[in-house]
Amino acid sequence: QLHLVESGGGLVQPGGSLRLSCAASGDTLDYVAIGWFRQAPGKEREGVSCISRRSKDIRFAESVKGRFTISRDNFQNTVWLQMNSLEPEDTAVYYCARQSVLSDYCDINPGEYDYWGQGTQVTVSS
Repeated sequence: QLHLVESGGGLVQPGGSLRLSCAASGDTLDYVAIGWFRQAPGKEREGVSCISRRSKDIRFAESVKGRFTISRDNFQNTVWLQMNSLEPEDTAVYYCARQSVLSDYCDINPGEYDYWGQGTQVTVSS
C-alpha cells in the first residue's frame, strides 16, 4: 500500500523560500500524477500544484504561479515543491497526494486524489 510522507516545512520570513518533499514508499509513483494541496485554519483544502507521471503536465493555482515550482524523480520516488517569495497567506499545512485516475494529465482538484500524506506545516511570518 502506498505511503506518502511530506517533509521540509517550517517557519520562514516573508520573501523566503522552502522546499517541500513528498517521499513515497510501498508502491511506485511511476504511473501516477502527484498533487500538492494546502489547508489553512478555518479554510477548505485547496489545490496548489500537480505534476503528471512523466512531468508533461504541470499546473499551479493562480495564487502561487510564478513563485512555486514542482518537480519529480521517479527513480527516487519523490516529488518536490519549491516555494519562493513566500507570503503570510501561504501559511498552511501542506499535503501531497496521489491522483486516483491513471492519466497523462493532472488536476488540482482535491477530489481527484486518494492516498494522502500526513502533512507538513508551513508558517510564513516575521
